[in-house]
Amino acid sequence: MKLAVFSHCAVDTITIDDNNYEQIGGSACYCGITARQFNFDVDLFTKFGPDFPKQYLIQNKINFINSESKKNTTKFAISINGSDRTLKLENECDPIDYSSVSADGHMVSPIYHEISDDVFKKIKNDSNFLFIDPQGFLRRKDSQNNITLDKTNVDLSNINAIKVNLEEAQQIVQGTPDETMLALQKKGVEYVLLTNKTNVSLLVKDKIYSITLPNKQIHDTTGIGDIFCATFCCTMLKEKDFLWALCFAGGAAQAALDSKNVGLQKIPKKGTIETNASYFYNLVKFRDL
Repeated sequence: MKLAVFSHCAVDTITIDDNNYEQIGGSACYCGITARQFNFDVDLFTKFGPDFPKQYLIQNKINFINSESKKNTTKFAISINGSDRTLKLENECDPIDYSSVSADGHMVSPIYHEISDDVFKKIKNDSNFLFIDPQGFLRRKDSQNNITLDKTNVDLSNINAIKVNLEEAQQIVQGTPDETMLALQKKGVEYVLLTNKTNVSLLVKDKIYSITLPNKQIHDTTGIGDIFCATFCCTMLKEKDFLWALCFAGGAAQAALDSKNVGLQKIPKKGTIETNASYFYNLVKFRDL
């Protein structure tokens, strides 16, 4: 099976407890490497500069097309304090070029404005199953390049699945957590995933399914959402079962957090994800809306 991923690679400086870690990342890498754990072929649509070690993608058998830029790679300075983090944009690479690809699923997960409205429309027209993490559509930078979120009108018609946290959701729609999920569904999304710290909810038709990740000490949260999204997408494509997809996604996020690793080293193996998924499957709660 094949997953097409549309997102920028990044070069990040991650600061945790006054320790700095230089890491390659971006949703492109986190989603791509996670999908490879599920034995998906990955076609990556991205842009990176001469400062990015493209050999890493080659070694992990991730295909990239027309991805090299003369500009340096998109770069963030990320400061982490528990489950909270702040971002500063230090460099922005070229936007992503579009080319048609035949794939079982498409993932759109921008990190900062690399996907134009026109490219997004073309992806939607080509996709059989489209998963979107809209974070990069919502991000803005202030005069000091600090990243904030801003209200944004994202066209969510014909989207199969979306993942947002509460702050992101309220830049697109308004209301309580339940109301925001319903409002996103009404915009055209089939599966609405809402994360709120350790609580994960999935709206399907008129029911909300939820799991709670064990509340353990948190180290590096960078890329956890991407690992979660790619796992959900790959499981849905393979199993056609949204409940297992939810549990696998939660299991992947928990395994990544449990690893206490920084950057891409935290991406878990499939076996660990499966063990966690079985645990969560017996603990899923659901209620009618």
